[in-house]
Amino acid sequence: MSVLVGKKAPLFKAKAVVNGSEILADFSLEQFIGKKEVIFFFYPADFTFVCPTELVAFQDKLKDFEERNVAVVGCSVDSEFSHWKWLQTELKDGGIKGVKYPLVSDFAKTIAENFDVLAGYQDYNDEGEASFVGAPVAYRGLFLIDKKGMIRHQVVNDLPLGRSIDEAIRIVDALQFFEENGEVCPANWKKGEKAMKATQEGVASYLAAH
Repeated sequence: MSVLVGKKAPLFKAKAVVNGSEILADFSLEQFIGKKEVIFFFYPADFTFVCPTELVAFQDKLKDFEERNVAVVGCSVDSEFSHWKWLQTELKDGGIKGVKYPLVSDFAKTIAENFDVLAGYQDYNDEGEASFVGAPVAYRGLFLIDKKGMIRHQVVNDLPLGRSIDEAIRIVDALQFFEENGEVCPANWKKGEKAMKATQEGVASYLAAH
């Protein structure tokens, strides 16, 4: 698993469903460079069990991200048609109707591969026959991409482990606080709390106060 923090986010153009119903042919994260931070997250598959809880939870907190000028974008290896159908399906029937942020189709699995969250790999036997080892879906990867297109945070969960959307918001707050104030954010820091200067004196002062 690669550590992409500190590197440019891999570029792509792909089909995506936006606003819950509109299919775009060439969606790209490049549209946000210079304008917004991006929470770009992968999930294994449409019409599964843990995944809708995460996607709906992101929608429930979408206003919190938007207030911070952050775009939320989801991605899985499903087709844009599968995304569209899932978005039209009521929650009581296992759907995610009401989700408005973009869902990217990584049908060729190249985006997940470039972000190194694909839960398997293509292998070949001595006869040159191909087979897929592992799961042909994405792990639950989440990446915070800054306005310069740089990855500043990543976390990758195994397939059964749902993520904390509140933690994603906390990480956004920490990055924005650092960029605005130049102070670093200690363990368990939350918006509104004091941070500290990145010096020995700053650390000592912070620890003494706590």
